[in-house]
Amino acid sequence: MDRVYILNPLRMTSKQDMHAYMDELFGFKEELDAVNLDALYDSLSEVSEDTDLILTPKSVTRICRSEYAYRLLLVLGEAAQENPHIRLLFREEEE
Repeated sequence: MDRVYILNPLRMTSKQDMHAYMDELFGFKEELDAVNLDALYDSLSEVSEDTDLILTPKSVTRICRSEYAYRLLLVLGEAAQENPHIRLLFREEEE
Protein backbone atom coordinates (compact mmCIF):
# COMPACT_ATOMS: atom_id res chain seq x y z
CA MET A 1 0.00 0.00 0.00
CA ASP A 2 1.20 3.48 -0.85
CA ARG A 3 1.82 6.09 1.76
CA VAL A 4 -0.33 9.14 1.01
CA TYR A 5 0.21 12.56 2.57
CA ILE A 6 -1.64 15.81 1.97
CA LEU A 7 1.10 18.38 2.35
CA ASN A 8 0.35 20.81 5.14
CA PRO A 9 1.72 24.28 4.35
CA LEU A 10 1.34 25.25 8.00
CA ARG A 11 4.11 22.73 8.78
CA MET A 12 6.33 24.54 6.30
CA THR A 13 6.65 27.89 8.02
CA SER A 14 10.41 27.91 8.56
CA LYS A 15 13.45 26.18 7.13
CA GLN A 16 13.91 23.97 10.22
CA ASP A 17 10.19 23.15 10.47
CA MET A 18 10.04 22.14 6.82
CA HIS A 19 12.98 19.78 7.14
CA ALA A 20 11.60 18.26 10.34
CA TYR A 21 8.28 17.77 8.52
CA MET A 22 10.01 16.03 5.60
CA ASP A 23 11.91 13.81 8.07
CA GLU A 24 8.59 12.93 9.71
CA LEU A 25 6.79 12.19 6.43
CA PHE A 26 9.50 10.09 4.86
CA GLY A 27 10.82 8.45 8.00
CA PHE A 28 14.43 9.19 7.17
CA LYS A 29 16.70 6.93 9.21
CA GLU A 30 18.57 9.91 10.58
CA GLU A 31 17.25 13.42 10.92
CA LEU A 32 18.78 15.64 8.30
CA ASP A 33 21.73 17.21 10.07
CA ALA A 34 22.48 19.56 7.23
CA VAL A 35 19.31 21.58 6.92
CA ASN A 36 19.52 22.33 3.23
CA LEU A 37 17.74 21.37 0.05
CA ASP A 38 20.67 19.39 -1.37
CA ALA A 39 20.67 17.09 1.65
CA LEU A 40 16.91 16.72 1.38
CA TYR A 41 17.15 15.84 -2.32
CA ASP A 42 19.80 13.22 -1.56
CA SER A 43 17.57 11.69 1.12
CA LEU A 44 14.56 11.71 -1.21
CA SER A 45 16.55 9.87 -3.87
CA GLU A 46 16.83 6.94 -1.44
CA VAL A 47 13.10 6.65 -0.66
CA SER A 48 12.09 3.11 -1.54
CA GLU A 49 8.46 3.03 -0.39
CA ASP A 50 5.76 4.31 -2.75
CA THR A 51 4.72 7.72 -1.47
CA ASP A 52 2.11 10.11 -2.83
CA LEU A 53 2.40 13.76 -1.85
CA ILE A 54 -0.87 15.62 -2.42
CA LEU A 55 -1.03 19.35 -3.04
CA THR A 56 -4.21 21.38 -3.12
CA PRO A 57 -4.63 24.80 -4.73
CA LYS A 58 -4.77 26.41 -1.28
CA SER A 59 -1.59 24.69 -0.13
CA VAL A 60 0.26 25.67 -3.33
CA THR A 61 -0.79 29.29 -2.85
CA ARG A 62 0.49 29.29 0.74
CA ILE A 63 3.72 27.52 -0.20
CA CYS A 64 4.42 29.98 -3.01
CA ARG A 65 4.31 32.89 -0.55
CA SER A 66 7.59 31.71 0.95
CA GLU A 67 10.65 31.62 -1.29
CA TYR A 68 12.21 28.73 0.62
CA ALA A 69 8.98 26.70 0.68
CA TYR A 70 8.65 27.28 -3.06
CA ARG A 71 12.19 26.01 -3.58
CA LEU A 72 11.31 22.98 -1.43
CA LEU A 73 8.35 22.32 -3.72
CA LEU A 74 10.70 22.40 -6.71
CA VAL A 75 13.02 19.90 -5.00
CA LEU A 76 10.06 17.60 -4.33
CA GLY A 77 9.14 17.85 -8.01
CA GLU A 78 12.68 17.04 -9.12
CA ALA A 79 12.85 14.11 -6.71
CA ALA A 80 9.52 12.81 -8.04
CA GLN A 81 10.92 12.94 -11.58
CA GLU A 82 14.00 10.97 -10.59
CA ASN A 83 12.57 8.54 -8.03
CA PRO A 84 9.64 6.38 -9.20
CA HIS A 85 8.60 5.83 -5.57
CA ILE A 86 7.62 9.48 -5.10
CA ARG A 87 4.61 11.03 -6.79
CA LEU A 88 3.62 14.67 -6.46
CA LEU A 89 -0.12 14.95 -7.15
CA PHE A 90 -2.55 17.85 -7.33
CA ARG A 91 -6.09 17.52 -6.01
CA GLU A 92 -8.94 19.91 -5.34
CA GLU A 93 -9.85 20.53 -1.71
CA GLU A 94 -12.51 18.26 -0.33
CA GLU A 95 -15.77 19.94 0.66
